[in-house]
Amino acid sequence: MCRTAGRPPGGSPARRLRTVAPRLPGFPAPSLLLLLLLLLPTAAAAQATPDLEEGRRRLEEIRRERERLQADRERLQGQVHDLNQELDNLERQRQVTNRIVNMIDGQIGGLNTQLERTSAGLILAQDNLAEKRAVLARRLVDIYKRGSLYSFEVIVSAESFADLLNRSKYLYLTSRQDQILVTEVEKLRDQVQQQRDELLGVRTQLGQRREEREAELRRYAQLVEERGRRLRESRSTARRTEQRLSQLEKDEAKLNDLLASLERARRENAARAGRAGPATPGSITTGDIGKLNWPVDGQIVYNFGRQTLPSGGVIRRNGIAIGAPVGTPVRAVEAGKVILAQAMSTYGLSVLLDHGNGYYSFYAHLETGSVRPGTAVTKGQTIGTVGGQNTDEGPHLYFEIRGENGIALDPAEWLKKRR
Repeated sequence: MCRTAGRPPGGSPARRLRTVAPRLPGFPAPSLLLLLLLLLPTAAAAQATPDLEEGRRRLEEIRRERERLQADRERLQGQVHDLNQELDNLERQRQVTNRIVNMIDGQIGGLNTQLERTSAGLILAQDNLAEKRAVLARRLVDIYKRGSLYSFEVIVSAESFADLLNRSKYLYLTSRQDQILVTEVEKLRDQVQQQRDELLGVRTQLGQRREEREAELRRYAQLVEERGRRLRESRSTARRTEQRLSQLEKDEAKLNDLLASLERARRENAARAGRAGPATPGSITTGDIGKLNWPVDGQIVYNFGRQTLPSGGVIRRNGIAIGAPVGTPVRAVEAGKVILAQAMSTYGLSVLLDHGNGYYSFYAHLETGSVRPGTAVTKGQTIGTVGGQNTDEGPHLYFEIRGENGIALDPAEWLKKRR
């Protein structure tokens, strides 16, 4: 009995162990404390995963919000708008990007914690696996040394029937313990592989989150720079607009003064002649509303009246802009006398025609002029060509109609309606 104590019975279990041993690593005897320690990292990782998934979901929602802001900005850039709206959009994009960076930082922290737990669990599982392998290796060596007839010898050497039962039970329990050892080795081997895969996945996610964070930080810097640039542009544009409006007011004042002096001269001449009537044949009257030919063919770029500029400034237009290629002939809408043919600052090269009876037509942003002050022109006669290529609106003719006392009239109401 002393010779057989602690030895596994049976040749069959030994052969089974010899068959399994080459493909399975060894592992130590089961321990409740070790199993609990192995389960703790897995439970912590399982708890961390829902938090990370919730963070990813919220991150996607924030990114969709930023995409909507980008679409709004593209829409704003495609139309006339107050620049403050675009600046506000850029500021909101900056705030959203900052939230994204903070969310990614939180996820990086969670992944680092999960990485530490998974690494600790992997180290513990590898230690346990090495211990179990050592125990299994010793058991295989013992079984090999005892030979395939060991179990038979233990049974045959029994001194009584009771001794035979005890020896059989001992061999059975020893075989069961060896089977449990092999099963534990298999489970721990799979657990080590699973934790290695999980560790690799966490490291991959961590690398991706760090790359995303760098990209978002670059985007944040771009938005800050873009907002600063647009703010500088808006201030510069505001200054240019203010200067332009100031110069435009001066040019309008000059034109109004000229028209006022012409109107005074006309009235004085009419008073001396003892009558009031048109100074030239073919003059414009109220009967010409909606009947005048267009001075140039083209689409209206901006209309008569109040207009908000892209910079946010407000201007009142006394005429309309008709878009046309540079060099397109400009025709007089009615017969009249050339009062002015010269450059006028913001208006560029300009021509003013007196149609008598207090009505005038004004043509500005000309590339060239073909008439001189004091000369008479006929209806439809070419007085110059379209210019304006250096303006914000591009090539166009600026056209006004003035009535008695220099009042600005809407040219679109006087020109023929288009089909």
